[in-house]
Amino acid sequence: MAEVVTFGEIMLRLQPCGYKRIMQAEQYEAVYGGGEANVAVSLAQMGDDVAFLTRLPSNAVADRCVKELRGFGVDTSLVRRGGNRIGIYFCEKGAGVRGSNVIYDRAGSSFSEIKPSDIDFSALEGCKWLHFTGITPALSDSAAETTEYLLKAAKERGVTISCDLNYRAKLWSREKARSVMSRLVGYVDLLISNEEDCKDVFGLAAEDSDILSGELSADGYALLARKLQEEFPNISQVAFTLRESLSASVNNWSGMLVDRDGCHISRKYTLNIVDRVGGGDSFGAGLIYALRHGRSGDDAISFAVAASAIKHTVEGDFNIASVAEIDKLSGGDGSGRVQR
Repeated sequence: MAEVVTFGEIMLRLQPCGYKRIMQAEQYEAVYGGGEANVAVSLAQMGDDVAFLTRLPSNAVADRCVKELRGFGVDTSLVRRGGNRIGIYFCEKGAGVRGSNVIYDRAGSSFSEIKPSDIDFSALEGCKWLHFTGITPALSDSAAETTEYLLKAAKERGVTISCDLNYRAKLWSREKARSVMSRLVGYVDLLISNEEDCKDVFGLAAEDSDILSGELSADGYALLARKLQEEFPNISQVAFTLRESLSASVNNWSGMLVDRDGCHISRKYTLNIVDRVGGGDSFGAGLIYALRHGRSGDDAISFAVAASAIKHTVEGDFNIASVAEIDKLSGGDGSGRVQR
């Protein structure tokens, strides 16, 4: 089996062409995406051996989804079949002062009905790293139960576990998120968060930072990481994406990794955004790849932020970037000159 397994829901993504609003849409572009699937595709593009564990219905739409994943090099042998529908989300891309908007149509999806009995422990044979996000247990009580069932089995087998908090207010309340995620994070080795998730989920915020104004304090986030490690002693590493939103089209983008050795901070990129959905997932994938391949803390955070900077220039959920491309940007070549 694959050395890396990601677990979660993949959806059909429907978006108006270009930058039209949903109220203007006469046609929709169709692609696939979802947090853990995005991580799997990114890792496969980097050359890692990765499988995606999910549940999909037995129909042509789901078959096309599996074909898409397989075409990007993801092992789909762990895909379970059952239920009646694939989840859908509508994505209205923002521009300038108008932010992007996501509308979910995923209630009653095949994955939201997943149960522990759908999980075969053979999925963990040979697995060294398991990744999930806070979106997965938010989908239903049975999804939360299944997530904990899988995490417990993985931990018993010595698997390294990473989690991207990914709080989604449209899926559950802060109170429910705190109750469930406080339990699940007890299994986690690497915790990934953005500027807001820790406050939404755990009520912990970085000092001297104002997300709306884009003023983010590196010292404040380093202290926040230490607070998380005090509350959850099993966490050996905490990573943050640090997004300064100047507008929906232009962001400053950097990241931080806090481990037992100290605090590692990346350079800052100014991004002209093509598609920001999946930006955090590409960061997580880059970090997982770098840490799995023995890169230092400084190199790992630089690689992760460079990977996600590239993703912001790529349409769709998936980051189509090679290790060589990412290393080139991380090394300082962000000129964007034509490669001939």
